[in-house]
Amino acid sequence: MRALITGATSGIGMSIAKKLSDLGWELILTGRNEKVLKELQEKLGGKPEIIAADLAKKEEVFKVYNFCKGKNTDMLVNNAGYGLFGKFDEIDLEDELNMINVNITALHILTKLFLRDFKKRNSGRILNVASAAGFMSGPLMSSYYASKNYVVKLTLAIYEELRRERSNVTVTMLCPGPVDTNFNDRAGVKFSMKPISPDYAAECAVQKALAGKLFAIPGLTVKLGIFGSRFVPHKMLAAVTYNIQHGKLKAKEGKK
Repeated sequence: MRALITGATSGIGMSIAKKLSDLGWELILTGRNEKVLKELQEKLGGKPEIIAADLAKKEEVFKVYNFCKGKNTDMLVNNAGYGLFGKFDEIDLEDELNMINVNITALHILTKLFLRDFKKRNSGRILNVASAAGFMSGPLMSSYYASKNYVVKLTLAIYEELRRERSNVTVTMLCPGPVDTNFNDRAGVKFSMKPISPDYAAECAVQKALAGKLFAIPGLTVKLGIFGSRFVPHKMLAAVTYNIQHGKLKAKEGKK
C-alpha cells in the first residue's frame, strides 16, 4: 500500500506520514522544503520517496502527479494548505491567490487525476484535509474559510457520486478545529482556544479514511459546533465567527 501526502513537512501532514508509516504503508511525500523532506525521509522507516514542489504553481502540481504515475498509489492525502488573516480588502492579492492555488486548485487537480485512476481499478482512498471552517463564513479570514467551504462541498459531492455508483473508491474529509501547528504563525495570529495536537487529528483522519467514512471530525466540541452551526442564521454565525477571529488578534497582541 502506498500513499501520497502533500504538505508533509509539518503539522497534520507530518503526523499522517508517521501514522501511515507505522501501519506499514509506503509513502510519497511532498512539500516545499526539500531539506525537511530529506530529514523526514531519514526518520521514517521504509525510506519514503520525496519530491519537493510548490503547489501554488499549477505545473508543480502536475509534476507531483506525474512522479506518482505507475507507482500504484492507493491513497491520496490532500493536506497542503494555509490561511491568511486580515480584512478582505487589506490582504495582499498575490498572497491570497497563492493560498487559493494551494488550498483549492492543487487539491482539485490532484483529486480529479487520482480519482480517475482509482475508479479505473475500482479501489483507492482520498483524504481531503478540510476544516470546521468549511461549514461557515469567516470574517477576517474570509478567503481561507471560503477555500475550506470549497473542499467540504467538493468532497460531499464526490462522495455522493461514488455512493450512487457503488464504487469501492472512498473519499474522506478531515474537519478539525484549531490544531497546534504552524498554521496560525503563518496566518499571523494566535489561538483564542486550546488546540488539539496534530497527532490526535492524524489518528482520527487515518482511522476514518481506512474505514471509508466521509467525516473525520476530531473532538466532541468541534462535532457539536459543526452540528449546531446548521441551526444558526448565516448573519449571526458570521458575527460570532468575527468575534472568534478578532479574539485571535487580541491574543496575539497580548503576547507582545
